[in-house]
Amino acid sequence: MSQLYDSIGQGYRRFRQPDPRIAALLAEGLGDAESVINLGAGAGSYEPSSRRVLALELSATMIAQRPPDAAPVVQARVEAIPCADGAFDAALGVLTLHHWSDQVAGLREARRVSRRQVFLTWVGYPQRFWLDDYFPEVRAADEHLFPSLEQLEAELGPLRVRAVQIPWDCRDGFLCAYWRRPEAYLDSGVRGAISTLARVPDDPAAVERLRADLASGRWRERHGELLAREEMDYGYRVVVAGP
Repeated sequence: MSQLYDSIGQGYRRFRQPDPRIAALLAEGLGDAESVINLGAGAGSYEPSSRRVLALELSATMIAQRPPDAAPVVQARVEAIPCADGAFDAALGVLTLHHWSDQVAGLREARRVSRRQVFLTWVGYPQRFWLDDYFPEVRAADEHLFPSLEQLEAELGPLRVRAVQIPWDCRDGFLCAYWRRPEAYLDSGVRGAISTLARVPDDPAAVERLRADLASGRWRERHGELLAREEMDYGYRVVVAGP
């Protein structure tokens, strides 16, 4: 996975800006935690500035994009966190679980070094997402990689789960962020900053089908009701374990 991000990660700082509404949910999950380890920290999105933070990231490309005032970072694997037991009040992971080579080991490490674990993750579409019409292989790839809530609970204990309503103008360009801005998926930079799309072979024909449907009005005919929505639930969840 480090190799994946060393190749696709160059655009993350541009396209994967933290969205303040999602940041607020994560802050709520962190509660009164004063010390936080950010697992799979990437370029530093969602790292709370008001707490003591240590970032853990494996990809050198992602580390290089961290701003000068970001939290200190250690280049290491989540499956072997180089920290003492109970060293942090909380462990934070933002859309990172599906990138871990051994999720069970990583979750056990998170629990070992922290009393509370807070993750932004994905649990599957509660409703159909129109992107399936153009990139049907994406759903299968993500469903295979993300752990279920049952799997998370088996390792972390009882969970508190909060649904994330994605605002139509979400600043963080993850897979479903552009649900009301379909033209964004025509941008190779946008697609390159979405790991699921970057993992599957780029399909110019799929992109051209979307381009043609937008130009002809076909997309609006089929999905125009979305343009009146302010937010949508596409299966993203904030999960919290521990006290």
